[in-house]
Amino acid sequence: MNQASNSFAAVVFDLDGVLCDSELFTAEAGCAMFAEMHGVKARPEDFRPFIGAGEDRYIGGVAEKYGIALQMPRDKNRMYSLYLEIVKGRMPPLPGAVEFIAACRRRGQKLAVATSADMVKMEGNLAQIGLPARTFDACISGSDITRKKPHPEIFLRAAETLHLPPARCLVVEDAPNGVQAGKAAGSRCLGLTTSFDETTLRAAGADWIAPDLARVPGGVFD
Repeated sequence: MNQASNSFAAVVFDLDGVLCDSELFTAEAGCAMFAEMHGVKARPEDFRPFIGAGEDRYIGGVAEKYGIALQMPRDKNRMYSLYLEIVKGRMPPLPGAVEFIAACRRRGQKLAVATSADMVKMEGNLAQIGLPARTFDACISGSDITRKKPHPEIFLRAAETLHLPPARCLVVEDAPNGVQAGKAAGSRCLGLTTSFDETTLRAAGADWIAPDLARVPGGVFD
């Protein structure tokens, strides 16, 4: 029997921390932007509470900490320019990502990316890891939605674009905000411990836990 027919018809991937690891590079670009545009020495750990919430909140939360009034979209655009230079040749796909996607295709499952990152970052990351947007049946970015994770809008949009109910979609996430969004959409969720530990992801509602896509529990597709 086609595995997709008795379990999930689609897999919806977050991007950062799932298919690639860009968090250090994003924080590096954020720190560079704050130094250049505002003369403030932000620290990489300042950004951690805002992982997965979209770039507006990612830099906005840090700006609030330092009492900075951001100039948007200027500051965000500058961060992206810095980021795209920083990641060149430095960001391979995470372990198992390419192979897992190929296995999903063999099972007949549809594929989507649903990331809170804006389109420019999504497209840049996918190109860097050798999985361009055309690899997927749908690519939903933060540029396409109004309410960011942990709101379920992005996963509801992905399921709608795939013409499937959310319950037929497996969400793969690495951050509590994303797990909460996937569960709120009505999907089951595989949490990867690339960014947060198992306890944190379980508390957010993850149904399964794996270190990365190379080591996914066998029960996910049973």
